[in-house]
Amino acid sequence: MCGEQNPWSLGLRFTAGDRDTVCARFQAHPGLQGYDGILHGGIISALLDAAMTHCLFHLGVQAITGELNVRFLKPISCRALLDMRAWVVYARPPLYRVAAEIVHESCVMARAEAKFMRSTEPR
Repeated sequence: MCGEQNPWSLGLRFTAGDRDTVCARFQAHPGLQGYDGILHGGIISALLDAAMTHCLFHLGVQAITGELNVRFLKPISCRALLDMRAWVVYARPPLYRVAAEIVHESCVMARAEAKFMRSTEPR
């Protein structure tokens, strides 16, 4: 989702926010469409997972997703400008619970919570 060397990367760039959060902005496009005019649910899930992973990276934690629960609250236009935010809910290494949300025009469109396990593999 973020890699500079991956030609299919979405080019996400996460920055540190307040209270150990990370934030990113993403411009959706019709190439990511599921149903007519709507962003594909798999893309929404991947955006949320990427935000939560980068939240842990920001804290110096390399971890892999063990469980991901996504709530699709409103359909997201495949042309929407989206804001993402993620934060740690619970940390007891090697287990972490992290949450994220996707917002469009001040409305939460989707949210997720996931369990991550610290990884010893290089990133």
